[in-house]
Amino acid sequence: MTDDDQLTTNRRVIEQFRAGGEVDGMHRDRLLLLTTRGRRTGELRTTPVLVVDDDPTGLRFVVASGAGSPRVPGWFHNLVDQPVVHVEVAGDAYDAVARVAGGTERDGLWERLVEAYPFFVEHEKQAGRELPLVILDRR
Repeated sequence: MTDDDQLTTNRRVIEQFRAGGEVDGMHRDRLLLLTTRGRRTGELRTTPVLVVDDDPTGLRFVVASGAGSPRVPGWFHNLVDQPVVHVEVAGDAYDAVARVAGGTERDGLWERLVEAYPFFVEHEKQAGRELPLVILDRR
């Protein structure tokens, strides 16, 4: 998929999500809209991403997989630079502080992630890099 195709798809998904209806090819309850501030432009950027709610810990986190791309997604670089983000999930919207999970925390979240979504094992192999897990702490 080209970058232009991805942008077109993202725009459609964002519009459908915000309208409250069905989202093409995605489960609404597994989707989150993440708004970051562009590190170079300063402009707000919204990206649909898969969300994982870790029930035992109450954490909500996302994966910077880029669908298994060797490139880390731009939104990840943006939130590392400016960790205050805006989160939209079905029925809720709030500001959060993003932080990258590391060490044993990441290990535990990775186990939870691949239990729920086994395809991320293949995404990580395909990407040739460790996929960052980003925790979204509500402000």
